[in-house]
Amino acid sequence: MKFAIITHVPHVIEQNQYFAYAPYVDEMNIWAKNVSELVIVAPISFTEITPVDRSYTHPKITFIAISSFDILDLKGIFRSIGKIPKISWKIYKALQHADHIHLRCPGNIGLLGCLVQILFPFKPKTAKYAGNWDPKSKQPWTYKCQQWILSNTLLTRNMRVLVYGQWEGSSRNIKPFFTATYAEADKKLINKKYLKETIEFVFVGTLVAGKNPLYAIRLIEKLLQKGYNAILTIYGDGIERDKLELYCITNNLKSTIIFKGNQSKETIQKVYQQSHFVILPSDSEGWPKVIAEGMFWGCVPIATQVSCVPYMLDNGNRGVLLTMDIENDVVQIESVLDNQRLYDEKQSSGVEWSQKYTTDVFESEIKKLLL
Repeated sequence: MKFAIITHVPHVIEQNQYFAYAPYVDEMNIWAKNVSELVIVAPISFTEITPVDRSYTHPKITFIAISSFDILDLKGIFRSIGKIPKISWKIYKALQHADHIHLRCPGNIGLLGCLVQILFPFKPKTAKYAGNWDPKSKQPWTYKCQQWILSNTLLTRNMRVLVYGQWEGSSRNIKPFFTATYAEADKKLINKKYLKETIEFVFVGTLVAGKNPLYAIRLIEKLLQKGYNAILTIYGDGIERDKLELYCITNNLKSTIIFKGNQSKETIQKVYQQSHFVILPSDSEGWPKVIAEGMFWGCVPIATQVSCVPYMLDNGNRGVLLTMDIENDVVQIESVLDNQRLYDEKQSSGVEWSQKYTTDVFESEIKKLLL
């Protein structure tokens, strides 16, 4: 089976290997186990490989390089006018020769893929919508457009669309799905984590405004002011890092807010194993892997009520749902910090739930989609 992937994820080519963001590649390597050839239509990045990049493992890969583009403003739209026809043609040719079409959405390349796939109504197709599918959520118009096309069974035929969460009123081709990082073999007994020791919080993610890392820092700052022995370690990098570090220096938080930058999957796993809480006060998510991963290793999640997060946290029974009112959120966190039994219950419930979603189960579900 020739499996064509249309994605906006930038790829780095080095020594005839194709590298991209590790969680994405790890997932695609699972899909690739079931196909004879991969055709990847994606932008090329000329940056260096980082610890959060991974290579595909498939022996037969055809890579079709396309330009990236944005249509966020008038200038971006004008710059994109010359690119879009060429990109669309490359997508069309890839889909024409594919046995199975796989779209990665949302994104600008995904939007073009959604439009071009209409011309292939009889080919088997899947789409992975990795963002927030909630129809009531505020989204860019390009995302809403992709959701509309993918949900329209007249335009989008012979496709199963994988989304995070169950949403009322979804069309028949929409399939609630999940993602996974760890295998059945990774499961280990989770050691009890005591709250009388230094309470370790961890933030894992890109340091951009939408992830609200500053809010995570301010939560810990408030807890420190109330006398809690807390520490926050931040893993990830991004344009907000300098601003965040300056805030920590200015507010005498340098010893309790620690920046570690991008680290490998193995390093992050060890961090989860030793941390009490994982924080993600993000504005928008699909299936936040850092929450599921942290829960797998016994971290109690503290996260915003976006997308399927309330489902993941069982409406707060498996963690703390942030309101983004800092005084209220600190009170919520304190109620857990002051009650070891409550913490243990949330931790145990989270471990039990998250460890159902292993790569073994994921692989078995992927096979069903490709039959």
